[in-house]
Amino acid sequence: MQSAAELDLPHLAMEDPAFAVDPFAQFDAARARHPWLAKATFGYVVTEYEAIKDLLSMDERFRTAHEGVVQLMDAEGTAWGRFQREQILALSGDSHKRIRDVLAPMFTPRAANEHRQLMRQVVSDLLDEWAPKGAFDFEEFASFFPVTVMCSLIGASPSELPRLRSSLEALGLSFNLIPDFLPKLEQGMEILDAFVRQLVADRRAGRRPGPQRDLLDALVEASDAGDLSDDELYNLLVFLFVAGYDTSKNVLTLIMHVLMDRPEDYVRCAEDRAFCGKVLEETLRYHNPATISRLTDEDLVYRDVVFPKDTMLFFPVSVASRDPKSIPEPESFQPERTHDNRHMAFGRGMHICLGQFIARAQIEEGLHLIAQRITAPKLAGPVGRRPFPGVWGLRGLPIVFTPAPRPEPQPATASEA
Repeated sequence: MQSAAELDLPHLAMEDPAFAVDPFAQFDAARARHPWLAKATFGYVVTEYEAIKDLLSMDERFRTAHEGVVQLMDAEGTAWGRFQREQILALSGDSHKRIRDVLAPMFTPRAANEHRQLMRQVVSDLLDEWAPKGAFDFEEFASFFPVTVMCSLIGASPSELPRLRSSLEALGLSFNLIPDFLPKLEQGMEILDAFVRQLVADRRAGRRPGPQRDLLDALVEASDAGDLSDDELYNLLVFLFVAGYDTSKNVLTLIMHVLMDRPEDYVRCAEDRAFCGKVLEETLRYHNPATISRLTDEDLVYRDVVFPKDTMLFFPVSVASRDPKSIPEPESFQPERTHDNRHMAFGRGMHICLGQFIARAQIEEGLHLIAQRITAPKLAGPVGRRPFPGVWGLRGLPIVFTPAPRPEPQPATASEA
């Protein structure tokens, strides 16, 4: 056995803005030097699909890296630092299970299918407003879709989104490991925390957007019954708004970027909603934006390499499914491929993403209608990149296109019942 510190490993400067432009080539080069491990400024990066799959399943050997990120960001004692240490993704054991059990019934595949008509309505209304322009920043457009759905599910007014958008955007970059970004995180946290507290106060006072029961009703009832503390309730709501805003928006933007070079696939998305689901799954393999981080909870030995307790490991599921040892022709975008080795876009183990079924449903529905209304899209300007650590993706996607009219409403299918 050998300590990781004693190995001659390649270095991946993931915090360097230049790294985000083409991370795949740099991971390929790293794997050429060591088959599954690289150094990073703040720990080690696992670069092989099978190793990531193995290690992310070892929940008992790790804890989430939120405390380490808070320390790296010099955020001890801040509101954002407190949130990162106390939110559901940072928890384990009984506390994590108790809170997850409250949420789980609201995020089942059946629940996601029941919301498909809402998703279609939201994206159709947005397209009515945006599509006639013939040109816009697709990332900006996409940012309003998933979070508007989340607002409707929670029972919050989407009219609040314009004033919340910059805060949601900032908190989506929480794990970028750039300490100078902390003031924006603090400002965003202050605005969102005040918003969710007022949302809960209004609901408890009987003020609500309509008669329909929603997710906020269930969460407030759980808090009133003692299953959630008030702070846990507020943290959950902040988490749901940020999660509902950021990741799905990034994936939808990456899909558009990929499909502009594949016009036949894009046209098929307008014709075949099921094909949109295949495009999504292949995009999550080919371009998933997530990097998961963990801290070892004890000295860990894996493949005869020793990682001391409190070592930070990064699991870039964003590039794991480009590993040629596990994925045939990984550089080829093939929506019809058979996924023998599934992507890990939604994580593994106890922290696997609860919102994955909502995310899949809304991106599939959104892409299908977007492809009908935004025809022949073309890139209209330069594209930026988000920092690689945390949630990677595009920063701006200017497009020009030919607008098309709104199609007739689609009837619900048996699978949505």
